[in-house]
Amino acid sequence: MDYQPLGRSTLLVPRLGLGAMTWGEAAGLARLHPAKTAYGGAEGTTEEKGAFEASITAGVTLFDTAAMYAGGASERRLGEFAPGTEAIIATKFPPRIRATEADLPRALDASLGRLGTSSVDLYQHHFPSRRVDIGRLMALMADEVEAGRVRAIGVSNYSAAQVRVAHAALAERGLPLASVQVQYSLLHRQPETDGVLEACRELGATLIAYQPLASGALTGKYTRGRRPRGLRRLSPAFRRRALESVDPVIGLLREIGAPRGATPAQVAIRWLIENPAVLPIPGAKNRHQAISNAGALTFSLEPAEVDALDRATRKWRG
Repeated sequence: MDYQPLGRSTLLVPRLGLGAMTWGEAAGLARLHPAKTAYGGAEGTTEEKGAFEASITAGVTLFDTAAMYAGGASERRLGEFAPGTEAIIATKFPPRIRATEADLPRALDASLGRLGTSSVDLYQHHFPSRRVDIGRLMALMADEVEAGRVRAIGVSNYSAAQVRVAHAALAERGLPLASVQVQYSLLHRQPETDGVLEACRELGATLIAYQPLASGALTGKYTRGRRPRGLRRLSPAFRRRALESVDPVIGLLREIGAPRGATPAQVAIRWLIENPAVLPIPGAKNRHQAISNAGALTFSLEPAEVDALDRATRKWRG
């Protein structure tokens, strides 16, 4: 497995991670979390443990969760699986939308308790908010690094300008901004045009790409006659015309993957991995999906193939 530093931090990570957003048994209102209603609920502890074990075996040791996912159930599930393994855990603050930066120490206490550990490898601010002052939040995160409860600091869903504010605040404490997590895929290429990818390159942060399969649209499973279940089917990405517009992209992914025995999903993930500044974190609810994701690590793309996919999806840079 090819491990590299996460940004300019000392945390070494693989080139592929796993998103555990749907893991865990949610209770109460947490069952209405968008991850549950869009992608379906948990497939059970056995299937999730299979996904975890298959990922570890394949060297996919980075697992991304958040205090907000399933009301903390995702963190608890990782807390059941991770002890005694090589798992690298990334989680996020805050646990609720209306939190302020002052809530961070208690929120981290709670996350560490659910994860069953004394420290977390990567702690990320989940989303910007007018209730949270970025500079003060980064100072509190830096305090946690100095206390040994956090190894590296990241942000999520930040604009390029907000990334620069966070980076500057951490630089005052002599710490790097290790990562910036945003949506990025062949069908969502806005990080290339909104300045986020450029900021990551300039500041030395890794771009962690969530939804690298565009909520499943890049798997080739869905057509205008076979749309996904759950709230995803209501998304503009899964309307008939949208699915028809993706058909040529799926065809190209199949063409590139065929000589390698690779699926469209694996080629789409690999397109991201070919960029050394990007680390994709596709989700997996079971062992089969985890094994499929890890298959993206078993081959490389030629520069001409990367360029062909780039040209075929230019309109999704919009």
